[in-house]
Amino acid sequence: MDLVELQNVIERTYGDRDRERGVSATVAWLAEEIGELAQAVRKGTRDQQIHEFGDVIAWVATLANQQGIDLAEAVQRFAGGCPKCSALPCIC
Repeated sequence: MDLVELQNVIERTYGDRDRERGVSATVAWLAEEIGELAQAVRKGTRDQQIHEFGDVIAWVATLANQQGIDLAEAVQRFAGGCPKCSALPCIC
C-alpha cells in the first residue's frame, strides 16, 4: 500500500470519528503511539514492533487527513536524498 492508498483507507475507515475527535486529541493519540513504539523497539518482539510502526503510521495519516496534507507530497522533499545538502548519503 502506498501513502495515497493509506490515507484513503484511513479516511474511509475512521474519517468521521477522527474529525469528531479533533486535532488536539489526535496529536495526543499519536504521541501515545510513539511512546508505545519506543517501548517496542527497546524491549518488544519483532511482531510488537511491526504492530506499533503500523499504529504510528496510521495516526500520522489520520493527522495529515485532518490537516489536509497529502503525505506523498510531504515526503517528496526526501526524494533526492538529504533535503539540506541533496546528497545520498547525507554529507552535511
